[in-house]
Amino acid sequence: MKLLFDENISYRIVKKIAEHFHDSAHVSNFGLIHADDQNVRTFAESNQFAIVTNDSDFNEMAMLYGFPPKIIWLQTGNLRTDDIARLLIKHKENIMSFSENKVNSVLIITI
Repeated sequence: MKLLFDENISYRIVKKIAEHFHDSAHVSNFGLIHADDQNVRTFAESNQFAIVTNDSDFNEMAMLYGFPPKIIWLQTGNLRTDDIARLLIKHKENIMSFSENKVNSVLIITI
């Protein structure tokens, strides 16, 4: 599953998870650092990314429009980038199953 990290998560996350989530990227890689959420959503859909975010707005859009793109909503509060990377790797199996799920549009990950 290709992950696209929203601007509320450090761009450094991409290197930390590269071994586990190939072809993942940060919005800054595509000039989307200050783009509105709808533009990020459209880009993710067009390029087959799942969006990883701390932002509830993507959840609301998923409820309105469905998927793609899939949304991975981190409800973790403020975590260091290393901690987010560990959390995603810990939940890799759940994330991969979620990518194949034909029903759910949002995966919520908590600590």
